[in-house]
Amino acid sequence: MKSGFIYSDDNKRYHTWNYHLRRKFGEKVMKIALNAGFTCPNIDGTRGYGGCTYCSSSGSGDFAGDPAESINRQFDEICEKMREKWHNGLYIAYFQAHTNTYAPVEVLRGRFEGVLSRDKVVGISIATRADCLPDDVLDYLSELNERTYLIVELGLQTIFDATGERINRCHTYAEFSEGYEKLKKRGINICVHLIDGLPGETKEMMLESAEAVARLEPHCVKLHLLHVLKGTRLAEQYAAGEFRLLERDEYVDIIVEQLTRFKPETVIQRLTGDGGRDTLIGPMWSLKKFEVLNAIDKEMQRRNVFQGDNFR
Repeated sequence: MKSGFIYSDDNKRYHTWNYHLRRKFGEKVMKIALNAGFTCPNIDGTRGYGGCTYCSSSGSGDFAGDPAESINRQFDEICEKMREKWHNGLYIAYFQAHTNTYAPVEVLRGRFEGVLSRDKVVGISIATRADCLPDDVLDYLSELNERTYLIVELGLQTIFDATGERINRCHTYAEFSEGYEKLKKRGINICVHLIDGLPGETKEMMLESAEAVARLEPHCVKLHLLHVLKGTRLAEQYAAGEFRLLERDEYVDIIVEQLTRFKPETVIQRLTGDGGRDTLIGPMWSLKKFEVLNAIDKEMQRRNVFQGDNFR
């Protein structure tokens, strides 16, 4: 059943990543999550130590490949698993773990170019921080942008610097804005990450972050639920009772309101995150991913709202 939303051919009332890719490439496109073995400036002491409080040792790359293996080996292994579900399709190489522009350009070329030359790879997605975009890296990204479908993913999480300090992000919203503008001036597609449920944040703050990002009109966004994973500093803080986790109904309510604030053209890459069953402390309801997504669909239908209704 079609929803009546302009960027949908099913019941979705928001601009899904799958819809966008099928319209752009004409068939199924899969992201292959890779770990290139980079680190982050808030891990190695350049800006801080320990990384973001919610990050596991894999640097938000828990479902990426094994960094002990070559990029091509990782790619082959993950593609083989993907083909069990989707027998045919195209691929986007997703450099997911840690900060993937935090190295000299010649190192970046060595990591990226081999996989880009592979059969059926139609693009590359590079997860990084907005404070790790020196001019020579930007020049290389511009070059990539002319050759392939490029998305640079920026982990903002929140516009509030007090929360940023609490999660050990180690860069400010002003620094994010500067990096964002550098990419935008070069015509590079940007995906901004936000996390709902960060310690100390209210619903109003989460909506304010969404509205601020919406005004930037990024190519796409990822809206994540905060996950507490074993072995993280966030897990210690949660055990000490320093914050509480969102309930499912709260999260659905926040997501629906955030979606109405993004213009219809903005692609919604993600509306919830993936936490490993063996490492997730909470919220445990998030393991039922499709139930969460269905609840969002039903709530948008119940309220009779669409993505972009409150964009300004």
